[in-house]
Amino acid sequence: MTPFWNILHSWDQSLTLFINSFHSAATDQVMMFLSDRAVWFPLYAIIAFFLVKRLGWKKGCAAILCVALCLLACDQTSNLLKYSVARLRPCYSEPMIRGGLHVLENRGSFYGFFSAHAANAFGFAMCTSVFLKSDKAHDYRWYVIFAFIWAALISISRMFVGKHYFGDITAGAFVGCAWGALMAAATLWLFVRFCPKAS
Repeated sequence: MTPFWNILHSWDQSLTLFINSFHSAATDQVMMFLSDRAVWFPLYAIIAFFLVKRLGWKKGCAAILCVALCLLACDQTSNLLKYSVARLRPCYSEPMIRGGLHVLENRGSFYGFFSAHAANAFGFAMCTSVFLKSDKAHDYRWYVIFAFIWAALISISRMFVGKHYFGDITAGAFVGCAWGALMAAATLWLFVRFCPKAS
């Protein structure tokens, strides 16, 4: 690595260890809960129902399909870059372990750039927010605030459990927001073009 990337990586390590150090018996349980994808399926189902109820079944189903494709895009982009960049997760890094990294989960695959959890969470938040904001009859600002705080907490939990660096989740959040905004905007454009009466 060049000196610049060495300095950036050193800062990333230090910031990750700092955030990871704020652990206790209570916060460990909360962060492990937040980090578990399966526990969020009921929330996804509720939001899917909400999309159909507020946007109508045609636009709502289009939104649900778009969200699913967004999550698939986030996952595949993450997998592609993880094996291309080949940056070890902090839980596999000897300097991080020696620095006091607190690991709460099994270590999983070797590489962690970028975080698929962060990309999926922010992609979901962005995609659903864009769709709901297209409904001009209601104010969805509280949903948008909730969705992005939820995404941020899930992302932060990945540092607490020892799976990702701060840089991994920052890149994941950026990619998720980009995919979410792009795919939602494209879907809304197609919907207006081909289903103008239902939009």
